Amino acid sequence: MKRTTLSLIAGATALAAVTGFAALTAPEGTAAPEAAKTTTRLPVERVGLACPAPSSSEVAETVYTSYTPPGTEAGKAPDTGGDGAGRPTALLRPAAGATAEGGTGKDGKKPAAPKAPATVTAPGKPVTAEANGAAVPALTGSATGALAPGWTVQQTTVVPAGGSRGLLGLTCGAPDTDFWFPAASTAQARHDYVHLTNPDDTAAVADITLYGPEGVLKSQFTEGIPVPAHSTVPVLLSTLTAEPAQRDVTVHVTTRSGRVGAAVGVADDKLGSDWLSASADPSGSVVLPGIPADASSVRLVVFAPGEDDADLKVQLSTANGAIVPAGADTLHVKSGMTTSIDLPDLTRGSAASLFLGPEDPKRPVPVVAALQVVRGKGDKSEIAFIPAAGAISARATVADNRAKSSTLTLTAPEADAQVKVTASAGSGAGTPVSKTVTVKARTTTPLADLAPQGLKGAYALTVEPVSGGKVYAARTLAVPQDGVPMFTVQTLADDRGTVEVPSAHQDLGVLD
Repeated sequence: MKRTTLSLIAGATALAAVTGFAALTAPEGTAAPEAAKTTTRLPVERVGLACPAPSSSEVAETVYTSYTPPGTEAGKAPDTGGDGAGRPTALLRPAAGATAEGGTGKDGKKPAAPKAPATVTAPGKPVTAEANGAAVPALTGSATGALAPGWTVQQTTVVPAGGSRGLLGLTCGAPDTDFWFPAASTAQARHDYVHLTNPDDTAAVADITLYGPEGVLKSQFTEGIPVPAHSTVPVLLSTLTAEPAQRDVTVHVTTRSGRVGAAVGVADDKLGSDWLSASADPSGSVVLPGIPADASSVRLVVFAPGEDDADLKVQLSTANGAIVPAGADTLHVKSGMTTSIDLPDLTRGSAASLFLGPEDPKRPVPVVAALQVVRGKGDKSEIAFIPAAGAISARATVADNRAKSSTLTLTAPEADAQVKVTASAGSGAGTPVSKTVTVKARTTTPLADLAPQGLKGAYALTVEPVSGGKVYAARTLAVPQDGVPMFTVQTLADDRGTVEVPSAHQDLGVLD
């Protein structure tokens, strides 16, 4: 007779079912079991990421920065599930399929992958690699063991000249099945590509739906888009519809099968280029953090995906508190239609965040949103995007920070909050430093003096809530070049480095 132990998943399901039954049927006057005693948090042991092809420009210069924060609340992840020798791994590999040059270089050869951009050997120190030109492919990869919890990869590209001029920044994303991208466009001056990258071993099938100011845009070739395993597919938005060009479009990407990483690459003939990341999930209240103090133009784009219209209060959070932007105190968003509004002279020299909430707190209507932000004037302008962000519940990290070039913006829309901010060692040298920051309710706090001591190279910033209300964060990286105030903004998302699993108080074995 052989004794076989149930898998963790089966055990979790069985224990959850038993716990739920007991809670529902406890006799009157008898305390139900405490849920906290049935679960525990453990570090994740494997995560995957996808980085789209960075640029179609021959003069593009791309840097990848890979980083895993040291430790988690539940302790360090075990060194298992790595490269077959029991060691943890964190690796990115070229995705097959289309690249900026259609999958091959001008000499007809397959482009070389960046030199091990994610060969992190231990948590706590960033690793960087460069990959230049138009033939750099999309990358997919995974981290295992102690390198998995909080693994972050930043893709930063400088295009000094041409139609794609600009600083393009992107935190490579985890695969998912549903993405919303407000602030995309099919206008003649814009060249917006949705990049679909499949990091998994099985094929995915994706759908793309476009919504303009009058509702759904009649589209073609948007259903059943195949994305082969470990492959990438870029789709030019303007080729998907024959309807007149739209300045503001919301893009909805879903998958029928499998998962993809998704991001929108934006190139504007006059304003430069950057990546548009997905908005946080639809919510009745929205936070858009990290508007630079010297923004010359801010445009808000909102979409209500449900059946109800949304009536929103618009508030600007500054260092001194929340105020109502002049002429933009409320916004009506019709169901299924993209709504936008220009917010001129919004920041008035102060870094800020934007809060959107229901006019009637009893009737919140979920929306998605993003900001298009411009710095500079005329031919010295540069564009970036700030999607709606989620609150940081446990920990969030952003990589590729540079001395005198990075600003971290924190905002607390509901109540005072304390957070711990840690600057890692540099990729070349440096001593990590941490500080505790108090963010007053309904204010925005910019921090520009966070570089570690003795810094050489790039460093990572990690934000961990300590006490108080919800905190939202964004990082601005500014790299001026030839008089152009090049910049990019990345909102910080919780790294989901730990996961709740049931605590097994008894043997869940079965007999064969």
